[in-house]
Amino acid sequence: MSIVLYHHPYSRAANVIWMLEEVGVPYDVRPVDLMKGAHKAPELLALNPMGKLPILTDGDTVVTESAAIALYLADRYAYGRLAPRVDDSARATYLRWSVFAPSVIEPGSMAQQAGWAYKETQAGWGSYDAMLRAMESAIADRAYVLGDNFSMADVIFGGTLRFMLAFKTIEARPSFTDYAERLGKRPALQRADARNAAQRAEHGLA
Repeated sequence: MSIVLYHHPYSRAANVIWMLEEVGVPYDVRPVDLMKGAHKAPELLALNPMGKLPILTDGDTVVTESAAIALYLADRYAYGRLAPRVDDSARATYLRWSVFAPSVIEPGSMAQQAGWAYKETQAGWGSYDAMLRAMESAIADRAYVLGDNFSMADVIFGGTLRFMLAFKTIEARPSFTDYAERLGKRPALQRADARNAAQRAEHGLA
């Protein structure tokens, strides 16, 4: 088995399970005990100097950062299906919202929760309200980010939104909850949720 995911069900690696299930290639899950600091072990730091999950290896290839893993998997194993081709105009929208999640939604939400003081013109995420409006614009009046076509952008963008809705760290606007419900009906996501639940049970994680 070529693909290995270093995983903990309470890390961003949980969403990578969904990515892999959507792509449909065989993969192995290698549990990493975060509570014991296993993610800081020398062998994992050699793969990711940040000492964080997720880490994915595909043979000799190493990919870290959740969005980068998603884009890599889609281009390599689902090109033209989950990733628009480079000559498809939809690829611009696909890339836009794929990187919006880690570069805008995550820091913007953290800034709001922590009450960070910053100048909106100097922060890539701008204001919290502008961020929410932009998020709504990505899925307004359409099933998925690319309209009727599901793509890996929905796993990145939608996975981030779904996580935040579950933990009540973002406003549950109707467009957000409706989108999350649509995503929740995907068989690949249901398989991923089941696999993450099994990992929690196996390792005694409530």
